[in-house]
Amino acid sequence: MAFKCSSRKLLQHPGRGTRNAPAMNQTHSNFPVHRTGLGGRGIAKPLNGVHHKSNFLGALTVLLALAVALPLDRVWAADPAKPQQDLPLPGEVFEVGGCRAFVILPAVENRRANRPIPWVWYAPTLAGLPEARENWMFERFLAAGIAVAGVDVGESYGNPEGRARFAAFYQELTGRRGFSRKPCLLPRSRGGLMLYNWAAEHPDCVGGIAGIYPVCNLRSWPGLDKACGAYGLTAAQLDGELTKHNPIERLAPLAKAGVPIFHIHGDKDDVVPLADNSALLAKRYRELGGSMRLRIAPGQGHNVWDGFFQCRELVEFVIAQIAPVDGPHGSVLFGPVQLRSQPLAGTK
Repeated sequence: MAFKCSSRKLLQHPGRGTRNAPAMNQTHSNFPVHRTGLGGRGIAKPLNGVHHKSNFLGALTVLLALAVALPLDRVWAADPAKPQQDLPLPGEVFEVGGCRAFVILPAVENRRANRPIPWVWYAPTLAGLPEARENWMFERFLAAGIAVAGVDVGESYGNPEGRARFAAFYQELTGRRGFSRKPCLLPRSRGGLMLYNWAAEHPDCVGGIAGIYPVCNLRSWPGLDKACGAYGLTAAQLDGELTKHNPIERLAPLAKAGVPIFHIHGDKDDVVPLADNSALLAKRYRELGGSMRLRIAPGQGHNVWDGFFQCRELVEFVIAQIAPVDGPHGSVLFGPVQLRSQPLAGTK
């Protein structure tokens, strides 16, 4: 089934600005500007000693210049600037139905011939994300032959419009680019609302979920009063429809499909509290018969502690679900890691 991602207005990301590709609205200086009087004034009569032929040649020159310049200008104006994004590692930035997307591919020697490309689906892909702090795990995914990809759907809070854009992105990668039909989802923070809501509607398209302090509960963050606008509902209306929009209310399809889950979450997180998000999701998922591992980071909040992004257990989980490594390659994928605590308040 084909999906269409319509153009949309990107909302401001808290703490970060959104960034769109520059508009193509340029003048082209390599064509001379002629003041010809064609804007309303008549061509001046020749002065004494000046022949009509010179006026004729001047007008002809203007017409020829316009004949060349105008078609080219139309072509250039119709050629939109490519979407731009600063990726932490070399990759491709492209557009899917008006949405900026990226792919970071493993080196050719790390890919498996004649097989779909396994991939990690990262969210949120907002301004400044993904970032260089995440390179440690990305590099290990790439070494195992796993691509990293994501799409910017704006500040959707997991709404239906954002899910439709996710579906178009998934179709692009799996239908046209040879990617595996079962990626491992990698939601970080608010990316949990986005990816979990898409996964609940496509459980057979998910190889696993590996979350870094993901938001799993709209009541917890951003709260119904703030999220309702993205859904086109009042807070009261959204409250009455949470079974269709709140990740912790939508776990049954994932459990039935046997999707394994891993989360790492700090026990001092006061932005996306552990108890109302990862811990509550783990409890409900296990009650439904699902398999989930929850790694609690003692003393850590909603920050950029290296341990969140250099978590060997998370990387091993991802590789095991979508690209098991043949042979003893652990020493290649994992070296000694020195973890530093770098608390940074606020959402990411």
